[in-house]
Amino acid sequence: MLKRELLDKLEKLSQRYKHLEEELSKPEVIKDVKRYRELSKEHKELAEVHETFREYKKVLKEISDAKELLKSPEPEIRELAQEELENLQEKAKRLEERLKVFLVPKDPNDSKNVILEIRAGAGGEEAALFAADLLRMYQKYAEDKGWNFSILSANRTGLGGFKEVIALVEGEGAYSRLKYESGVHRVQRIPVTESGGRIHTSTATVAVLPEADEADVEINPQDLRIETFRASGAGGQYVNTTETAVRITHIPTGIVVTCQDERSQFQNKQKALRILYAKLKDYYERKKMEEIAKERKEQVGTGERSEKIRTYNFPQNRVTDHRINLTLYKLQDILDGKLDEIIDALRARELEERLKLAET
Repeated sequence: MLKRELLDKLEKLSQRYKHLEEELSKPEVIKDVKRYRELSKEHKELAEVHETFREYKKVLKEISDAKELLKSPEPEIRELAQEELENLQEKAKRLEERLKVFLVPKDPNDSKNVILEIRAGAGGEEAALFAADLLRMYQKYAEDKGWNFSILSANRTGLGGFKEVIALVEGEGAYSRLKYESGVHRVQRIPVTESGGRIHTSTATVAVLPEADEADVEINPQDLRIETFRASGAGGQYVNTTETAVRITHIPTGIVVTCQDERSQFQNKQKALRILYAKLKDYYERKKMEEIAKERKEQVGTGERSEKIRTYNFPQNRVTDHRINLTLYKLQDILDGKLDEIIDALRARELEERLKLAET
């Protein structure tokens, strides 16, 4: 049975669900579109908690009844009661695991879309080609999930790689799953540029940022320096004659965003601002976390982008995620976007850690 503190928390969530049902039926709430939308969202999120908790309490009552039947003088009744008790206890255990998950504090960014940034690291052209492989991997994963995937900005190389590419991933739960991909990805293989057949090690950096809007980050227009220039393609040659490319600098932080993929200056500016909002949100949240870490006088593992998180070894058909010591011998499947086995394992590890905090 769950601890009393956890039962109390679940009872409060269940009561909150009932309260929301009453609020959503009030005419004044229905008329207030914004409030109605907010309460409806919370009501939907708590529905599964409420139903599961109600089922759990029902099972506990049935367990109590079965234990009473064990006191029966009739052997047949005691035997049936014992069998029923074992089934009910197993069911209660499964429900307890589900209820514990509900008590884990949710990441407020989990429901957001994703700004995905991939940069070539050490390894020259091979690193740029690996960045292209990672982009394709995430594109395939997004397709499998039914998410929309679009390129916001790209700096291509002559051989088809990327020095840097930024994409937008839109869909339910996009950030909740892709957030585990932030960090340094390492590849070990024979590059196409290698004539001697030697295995090289190259890297690419992935940043997964929750998409932000004006409500998340406030930007003073006076803090922005917006410049326009002619767009260029791979190798640096200009691809058009008008200044459609846009570079935006946020002066207080020094963050610079450039977009040149669209044909109009307006479209490039809108894309650049979308990326800038996400980068500023990430910047301020990381700054806040650093301050908290200093106060605690300890550095919590936060999946920093400087940390090596995964190795893709082509000769051995092996992918290793170093955070959880998980090794899979299905490299091509993973590069084809079959990432769920890794992401599920990372989510399970995080859930386990958060559950420990919830129970303290």
